[in-house]
Amino acid sequence: MSSSSQPPPAAGARQAHPEHLGHVVFITAAAAMGGFLFGYDSSVINGAVEAIRSRYGIGSTELAQVIAIALIGCAFGAATAGRIADRIGRIACMRIASLLFSASAIGSALPFALWDLAMWRIVGGFAIGMASVIGPAYIAEVSPPAYRGRLASFQQAAIVIGIAVSQLVNFGILQIAGGDQRGEIGGLEAWQWMLGVMVVPAVLYGMLSFAIPESPRYLISVGKTGRAKKVLTEVEGEHIDLDARVAEIDLAMRREHKSTFRDLLGGRFAFLPIVWVGIGLSVFQQLVGINVVFYYSSTLWQSVGIDPTGSFFYSFTTSIVNIFGTVIAMVLVDRIGRKPLALIGSSGMAIALACEAWAFSASLVNGKLPSVQGTVALIAAHVFVLFFALSWGVVVWVLLGEMFPNRIRAAALGVAASAQWIANWVITVTFPDLSDWNLSGTYVIYTCFAVLSIPFVLLFVKETKGKALEEMG
Repeated sequence: MSSSSQPPPAAGARQAHPEHLGHVVFITAAAAMGGFLFGYDSSVINGAVEAIRSRYGIGSTELAQVIAIALIGCAFGAATAGRIADRIGRIACMRIASLLFSASAIGSALPFALWDLAMWRIVGGFAIGMASVIGPAYIAEVSPPAYRGRLASFQQAAIVIGIAVSQLVNFGILQIAGGDQRGEIGGLEAWQWMLGVMVVPAVLYGMLSFAIPESPRYLISVGKTGRAKKVLTEVEGEHIDLDARVAEIDLAMRREHKSTFRDLLGGRFAFLPIVWVGIGLSVFQQLVGINVVFYYSSTLWQSVGIDPTGSFFYSFTTSIVNIFGTVIAMVLVDRIGRKPLALIGSSGMAIALACEAWAFSASLVNGKLPSVQGTVALIAAHVFVLFFALSWGVVVWVLLGEMFPNRIRAAALGVAASAQWIANWVITVTFPDLSDWNLSGTYVIYTCFAVLSIPFVLLFVKETKGKALEEMG
């Protein structure tokens, strides 16, 4: 082949197309196992809620604390993962997360007291927080720019698949235990197996970390330029100008402004207006009650008369709907824009939540909802998850990654993510007591937040579709 037929070397990454895209996809999928564990560990507790209540003889308040306490670990894990990864590398950070996931799975399956179970949930939460930060960062750093958007979607897809798989595993274990969450299997109760099985994907995650390369960005930052060039050849192709590419990455890192909390302050309302918009998006995403579905749906359905096996099955089907909605969002977010998709989602969620509130207002007959209300509640729950997944589940993360000016992006994202964990904790810790008070009234509250999110998006959120990051602010 003559030299004229060879592609010209590319100094920048925009022209890079790897010869072995399949290898890049494998690297991305391996890193996205952290997202799978994020979704799995977040949702698997759904199958154990009622068994934990029964095993330890606790009320709704204590139960809520045990379920929600993992979110404290999430917040700390997310806050520290970036610094850990910058100090010891992305791959080492993944291995630490794998060990924490494994320890949490084993410890949660074999607790000797309620406080012990709570402690292992904090450990698992810390791993979730780490995975929520390190996975997207690593994928962005190893992905060729021509494929970065599609490869970045692996993380979100892995999260929703992890949620679905956890519900499927819970359903299977319940079947083996004869429909009893405390039924014995091999000397352990069913709920213990549900929490313990996570050790399998956790160990796989750790093993895969030995099969993928370190981030070239990290390698350059610690002076390992030779190894960085080898990785760049693997992921961006053999025809790029490696010296120029390394210089480009090094210059970009030197120019980066390390945004701080102080950069976010301004005006009479403490934060800059754009920061408040980011906080609002994060808070509204949680206050519609989406995580009630993933943490408490089995308990919810049992409370209105559906048997445990049926409740576990419906938890699984909502997870499948979640995957379907996420795929729709990935297809539409760059076509119709962020704002229209958010408004469609808010409207659909408001209607679905209002229907659930109406259905749960009916008096139970022999411990069950009347036939019509029961059917409406089940359909509305699936519709709610669908509209959330095709809109706010994806759109909020897209907007948070795009809407802030470069000089404050990192710090603003940190504040917005913290607000999201706090709102998630509020919803998680209050649902058991609120549902004991009035289940219908609880869904009225979630409906109100869905309705309020519509004027919030219309008035304060700017469309970012098609804009360069440098145009923000």
